Amino acid sequence: MSRALEIKNLIVSVGGAPDAKILDNVSLHVDDGETLCLVGESGSGKSVTSLTTMGLLPKKILVPTHGSVKLAGEEILTASDRRLRALRATTMAMIFQEPMTALNPVVPVGRQIDEVLRTHTKLDSRERRKRILDMMEQVRLPDVERIFSSYPHRLSGGQRQRIMIAMALILEPKLLIADEPTTALDVTTQKQILALIRDLQKDHGTAVLFITHDMGVVAEIADRVAVMRYGQVVESGPLDTILRRPTQEYTRNLLSSVPSLVPRAPRPATASAPVVLDTSELTKVYRERSLLGKVREVAAAKDVTLELHKGRTLGIVGESGSGKSTVARCIMRLIDPTSGGIRLIGKEISFLSRNMLRPHRKHMQMIFQDPYRSLNPRLTVGETITEGPVNYGTPKGEALKRARELLELVDLPPDAVTRYPHQFSGGQRQRIAIARALAMDPDVLVADEAVSALDVSVQAQVLQLLDDIQKRLGIALLFITHDLRVAAQICDDVIVMQHGRIVEQGPAGAILANPRETYTQQLLSAAPGRGWDFANFRPLEGGPLAPGNPLASGMAAPA
Repeated sequence: MSRALEIKNLIVSVGGAPDAKILDNVSLHVDDGETLCLVGESGSGKSVTSLTTMGLLPKKILVPTHGSVKLAGEEILTASDRRLRALRATTMAMIFQEPMTALNPVVPVGRQIDEVLRTHTKLDSRERRKRILDMMEQVRLPDVERIFSSYPHRLSGGQRQRIMIAMALILEPKLLIADEPTTALDVTTQKQILALIRDLQKDHGTAVLFITHDMGVVAEIADRVAVMRYGQVVESGPLDTILRRPTQEYTRNLLSSVPSLVPRAPRPATASAPVVLDTSELTKVYRERSLLGKVREVAAAKDVTLELHKGRTLGIVGESGSGKSTVARCIMRLIDPTSGGIRLIGKEISFLSRNMLRPHRKHMQMIFQDPYRSLNPRLTVGETITEGPVNYGTPKGEALKRARELLELVDLPPDAVTRYPHQFSGGQRQRIAIARALAMDPDVLVADEAVSALDVSVQAQVLQLLDDIQKRLGIALLFITHDLRVAAQICDDVIVMQHGRIVEQGPAGAILANPRETYTQQLLSAAPGRGWDFANFRPLEGGPLAPGNPLASGMAAPA
């Protein structure tokens, strides 16, 4: 079997300085038709390894100073820019993490794929279009003629990712690099994308370097695994060996940090715990008018009724487009509901004006998915945390003192108040976002995919932090997530949504361990790595998630 990629003793440094190594003596290889998963936390060097292979390192900032990178036997490090451009798409291609930022928003997606063919082939326009439509069908896109002419914003996240895969594979490269391609996708779309990559790999014999921090995804797709930390490969081997018999403490910690699909032990419900948030038949309908004047209505949320008690966590799970975030935004009054009721601490807030809402907003705060986008880069951490309390009349000195206390509460040093968001890691920025939300002493926290972009180890820390804060302060938490593992570990109660409606709700243990609805069973069956007990380095045996069980195979469970 020939070798698609071989990296030997690679060193990459900042500016070429010998004491500023980003990659330190990295060696790995990927054979034709093989999938190597490169795993590790943020900052471990995974993406720098892939960018070095693609010849996309920022010039004079990150410099390869030693070693070799060979693509199908050809040295990459000494190749000219012209040669690298020729190799991209023809011999190697890359799928990026966020297709919405990788795709041009003002060019139809079909024309973007066509650009690859125009650059690298001599096919005429009719032949190019035929090949593009054929590849779109191979990546299982519906209505390919319509999608060919569609702009990226008109497609779902899963469809945009399929466009990226089609673009990467249109010239059948020997090596496909996939950099976190499923991180932001819901479990069913993620399952489809992983199956698609596997099938295309078999059809085309492509070697795949798959970069991820999700060990569940690794269990689904890898032939071999390489584990990176601080710019070094600390362990590598066949998938089964890494999952069953990891030799390094770091690898064992990574595996142990993967949240289990088995729900945590239920917290006892307190009958006297007051209801701090409830909705009744909450509905949000979007209306759009076509050029011909026809009105199209889409019910993003329909008749959603829920209750959240003090000190409890209510999770809302479902696929993208199920209505989870719409419900959260209506509750926060970031968008206006079409009908229904929203009560916060017993006060109806459904249709209050912006001015009348102001006194109620401090009782309910939100933690967003991406803290780097939700934190103002021009404000220090102290200014960010104190902004809300100061606007509500708290003296600045008192607010700053409280900010230092909150930073300690979320395990950050008090002197962080003088620093800016870009000086912190992703997990630390999310802690800052949590501290900012707590500064208003809210009764309800709404967390919208608050840990979905974090490494499993950082994710585990943030989930533990939220749990500790709940116990100390008695805050109620509305937790929006597409990750059923996370829901199993943090939620007391779960609501499952599909097409804007609630299909099932109840205690987390009952919903996630013994779901009654087929849709919930399908969600559980799509969870990556569902057949593994990662913390104990073994496949699951027995129980609702074991291989061979109806839930694990995706079939409906018997009534």
